[in-house]
Amino acid sequence: MQRFNTEPKVYEVGGVKLGGQPGDYPTVCCFSIFQESDKVFDKGSRRKGFNEGRAEELLKTADKLWKETGVPVMADIVASPGEKFKKYVDFVTSVSDMPFCVDAIMMPAKLEGAAYCAEQGLLDRMFYNSITVWEEDLLTEVKELAQIGVKHVLLVAFDQNDQTPNGRITGAQKLLDAIEKAGAEFETIIVDTTTLNAPANALCGLSNQLIKEKWGFATASAPSNGSYMELQRLKDMVGFKGWAGFDAAMEALSAFYYNDLIFTGPMAGASRVVSAVALADAFLATSVFNETKALPKDPNHPLLKLFPEFAEQLKVAWDKPSDLEKM
Repeated sequence: MQRFNTEPKVYEVGGVKLGGQPGDYPTVCCFSIFQESDKVFDKGSRRKGFNEGRAEELLKTADKLWKETGVPVMADIVASPGEKFKKYVDFVTSVSDMPFCVDAIMMPAKLEGAAYCAEQGLLDRMFYNSITVWEEDLLTEVKELAQIGVKHVLLVAFDQNDQTPNGRITGAQKLLDAIEKAGAEFETIIVDTTTLNAPANALCGLSNQLIKEKWGFATASAPSNGSYMELQRLKDMVGFKGWAGFDAAMEALSAFYYNDLIFTGPMAGASRVVSAVALADAFLATSVFNETKALPKDPNHPLLKLFPEFAEQLKVAWDKPSDLEKM
């Protein structure tokens, strides 16, 4: 794996570090909750509220997986049109200490959610999802974010008109220009190069590689977009378990390929996804060790947490290839 000449930035959101050189820190899994089809809503009853017991179970399961594997989790709190973030933010923060983002289709809703988090003193653990290339009034949005005091932002650099890696660089530059023009400064900038197509998610990895080399920003994508687009087709072909393998592979490949954070779909899939990402992170860190002789900086990294004996053997047996091959 490439070690970047431009030293990658390391950010901290709600106590979770992300960024750095490949293999330094585990990949962050950001799971959606309260999106339109979420199982926390009984069928046809979204307006009546959500199933708090189910939502609490999802959040606590994700927290448990984080603790057991070393893969950090975050909540992508989604508000539908016409909804306010207050009830969702209040619930998530009452149940879990995990970081989270506010996510909505329309800018006013996102800004309202960010402002509520500011009122509640939650800006250290919240990131804004997101500032997008297609927003028509970027300056207004960025200025309001600065006035609110938002510290952590996600920039979505995907441009429908140019889906190449270079197009994502151009998109990121457009967003950075808007931030500079607005006179805004943010502690954390994560660039999301997402796509909706499963194999095209490889272009996200290539784009992220360019972004890290050019600016050193933390990078992200949404592999779940690609896998969930194929849900029905693959269920018809190979059943749910077959699709679940497809999804786990998507998340793991993305974790290996220059993503500091990945949007991993509904929190109900946390057990499947976190285990896949944990292995991908250990795989990546071992590959990096081969080149650098350096183990992860995070003491809770999956390589060190799940495979401590192997990690110790790497340190002491690297000069003995015949012994290493026997592990």
